[in-house]
Amino acid sequence: MNILIVRVSSLGDVVHNMPMLADLRRHVPDARIDWVVEESYASLVRLNDTVRNVIPFALRRWRKHLGDPATRAEMRAFRDALRATSYDLVLDTQGLIKTGIVMRMARLAPGGRRIGLANATEGSGYEALSRIFHTESVPVGRRTHAVQRAREVAAAALGYAVEGPADFNLGAPDLQPAWLPAQPYAVFFHGTARAAKQWPEASWIALGRQLVAHGLALLLPWGSAAEHDAARRIAAGIPGAQVLPKLPLMEAVTLAQRAALAVGVDTGLTHIAAAFERPTVELYCDSPRWKTEGNWSPRIVNLGDAGAPPDVAQAAAAALALLDRHPAG
Repeated sequence: MNILIVRVSSLGDVVHNMPMLADLRRHVPDARIDWVVEESYASLVRLNDTVRNVIPFALRRWRKHLGDPATRAEMRAFRDALRATSYDLVLDTQGLIKTGIVMRMARLAPGGRRIGLANATEGSGYEALSRIFHTESVPVGRRTHAVQRAREVAAAALGYAVEGPADFNLGAPDLQPAWLPAQPYAVFFHGTARAAKQWPEASWIALGRQLVAHGLALLLPWGSAAEHDAARRIAAGIPGAQVLPKLPLMEAVTLAQRAALAVGVDTGLTHIAAAFERPTVELYCDSPRWKTEGNWSPRIVNLGDAGAPPDVAQAAAAALALLDRHPAG
C-alpha cells in the first residue's frame, strides 16, 4: 500500500502528526509512506524512518516570486513528485484549502481514497471547504488533542482503533555543535510568535537562578530579533546563562533532544523536547492545554492553561522534581 500524508505546517503540528506513522506501521507493516511538508520542516520529518520519501512544499517562498521562471519550474517539479507514485490512500490532517489542493494533485491508484477532517476542533484553523477534495471525511470531537486527531483520521481510513500512548519514533540528529556544553544543561524555549503566550521575563530569570544553583548550565535559543533581545535580557539576570547563536532546525532539535531539562511555552521546540521524552515542563499561558499537552510520558509536566499562566513556584517545583527523578548523567 502506498500512503501519502499531507501535513505541511506548523512545526509543533508536524511533530504531533508523528505518532500516526507508528500506528500505520503497526497496522500496515508493508505500507510505503510519503509525506508532503513545508520545506523548512523536511529535515525533521526525515528523522522518522517510517517515512520513505519527504516531498518538500515551498508555498511560503513560491508565493513571493510567482512570476519567476525558477519558481514555476520548482512548482512543476513538486507536481511531478506528487504524481510519480499512485497512492492507495492520501491523508490530509490539516484541513485547509491549500492542503486539500495538494491532496487533489496527488495521483490515486485504482480504488484509491482521499481522506481528511470532517470538522474543526475548537480554535483550529480548519477550512470547511477543504472537504470538497475528500473521498471521505472523518469527524472528530471538538476537544480532540492534536496527536489524537491525526491518529483518528488514519484509524478511520484503515478500520483500526487507536490504542496505546503516542510513539513519535524520532531519531536523534547526528550533530555535535560547537555551542553544546560538556555539562548537563537546561534549555528555556521562551520565544513564541504570539505575545500573549509568553511567560514573563522576570519569571524566567527567577526560575533560571534556581536551576543554575542546582548545577545546570542554562541555554537560551531564539528565532527572531525580538526573541534575541529577550534572551539577552533573561541571560543578564542569571549567572552563567548562555545566549546561543541563531540555530538551524537540526541544531535546535539537537538542543531539545540532549537537554537534561527543557522548560518552554506552547511552541514547536517545546513539543519536540516532549516528543523525545526529555524531562520537560510545558508552560501554558494563553492557549488551551488540552490541545497539545504532553500526555504520553511521566517525564512531561504540563502547567497552566489559557488565561491561567503558572507561577514561578509551580514551575520550579515541577522542574526540580523532574531532575530528582531523572538526574542528568
